Amino acid sequence: MFIHRRRGWEIPESQVTPEALFHRRALLGGVAGTLGAAAMVRPAAAWSLFDSKPKAPPAPLKPLSAPRNDRYPAGRAITPESAATTYNNFYEFSEDKSLVDEAQALKTSPWSIEIAGMVKTPRTLGLEDLLKQVKLEERVYRHRCVEAWAMTVPWIGFPLADLVKLAEPLGSATYVKFTTLADPKTMPGLHKPWYPWPYTEGLTMQEATNDLAFLSVGLYGKVMPPQNGAPIRLNVPWKYGFKSAKSIVKVEFTDQRPKTFWEGLQASEYGFWANVNPAVPHPRWSQAEERLIGTDEMVPTKIWNGYGEFVAAMYTDKTGERLFA
Repeated sequence: MFIHRRRGWEIPESQVTPEALFHRRALLGGVAGTLGAAAMVRPAAAWSLFDSKPKAPPAPLKPLSAPRNDRYPAGRAITPESAATTYNNFYEFSEDKSLVDEAQALKTSPWSIEIAGMVKTPRTLGLEDLLKQVKLEERVYRHRCVEAWAMTVPWIGFPLADLVKLAEPLGSATYVKFTTLADPKTMPGLHKPWYPWPYTEGLTMQEATNDLAFLSVGLYGKVMPPQNGAPIRLNVPWKYGFKSAKSIVKVEFTDQRPKTFWEGLQASEYGFWANVNPAVPHPRWSQAEERLIGTDEMVPTKIWNGYGEFVAAMYTDKTGERLFA
């Protein structure tokens, strides 16, 4: 007798919440179109159903202070810390947003970052040594997820351009590839073989040296919590959030455009550039509005996520490129 054992994504439609349905549909572009239609319509009031709290308070985080750089005003209120640190995407731990408990298994010390590829001297930098060579500051950035929710977070870190300078890339390097931690002992998501682990992301050298590109090691006056990408993560606020790689362990300089994690899963929906544009919908939902985590308020999405004056000029010569998807 044949016994069908359902895999994690094979669940009856009657049991699928809109948020979970979104993730399954993003992963499996070939499933029935009726599922996609269900994910496209989501009343604003229903979004709060997906917010959740950790089962137990995580360990207290060490304080971390830095002077604020107000050059890039977010233009809206900061998201409550309790919301920004309990509503997270981190597929290495869980496909659910409520992954705080699972993420506490992340071991963040000691931590090192491999500098590889087309650089003067490939080497490995300990995070503590790296932080001695940069100057920390706080920046309040808007964060826009491709799923149409948003936060405004006070990050503490340093410009990615500072790391690029320390790495001494060769003049022939045109891209920067980021690889994140993949530890099957502490990350249960790595046991799901349909994902192309490890998580990778990439930027052009021009994007990486734009002053908005930021490496964060803290938020809300504390060191980075595990669920938000401890101990060091990328922030590129003019792009959808999946471009901001968490828990980075390798930075590689190359002359080949990297194939990124979500692009490898579904290139037709998650391209390399992934710049925010309200006029360019995702294939299965509109990007015209976004839900503010913490209040559930629906607000208009801004092109380049509101940072166009700082980044739009980088793309004027990218004719023929799919810049916004």
